[in-house]
Amino acid sequence: MSRAGKYPVGLKDGVTATLASGAIVIKGPKGELKVPVDTKHAGLVDIKVEAGQVSVTPKNAEDKASRAMWGTMTRNIRSAVEGVTNGFAKEMYMKGVGYKASVSGKKLVLVAGYSHDVIMEIPEGLTVEMGGSPTEFTIKGIDKCLVGLFADKIHKVRKADPYKGKGIFYKGETIRHKEGKKK
Repeated sequence: MSRAGKYPVGLKDGVTATLASGAIVIKGPKGELKVPVDTKHAGLVDIKVEAGQVSVTPKNAEDKASRAMWGTMTRNIRSAVEGVTNGFAKEMYMKGVGYKASVSGKKLVLVAGYSHDVIMEIPEGLTVEMGGSPTEFTIKGIDKCLVGLFADKIHKVRKADPYKGKGIFYKGETIRHKEGKKK
């Protein structure tokens, strides 16, 4: 039995949910998100929008795929409600000699120790805000998946080096430093 799915998702003030063809549309103060109902698994769960809440129930409680989609759909709807009310953010920083980041228009420019600058297009619906120093920045948006994917793409530009301790990090991420070779 899904622990995530057995509680309905409460809609906060100013948030509305409607069932459309193949998706649930969640509207809130920060924008609108569509949570797709996978057509392959659409017959596995029932979704109901009732007085201030969205409830998801499995069609067949004995079927393993139905129980899995029950929890997945509930979590996706809960994330969408959270996104349109508060939004999501990933804080990142760079560590290394000469490492820095800047935003110019809809492009993020990273100087990460390569012979060239790494220029990344900021996806639609996301913003990148620079922090107090040129090595700190925050990725913000209403779609949790899109924020996480773009942050991971940036993180892969220069992964954290366990020997020298430099690279692109998430705030709060800890890297175990390794000892170099001994002579």
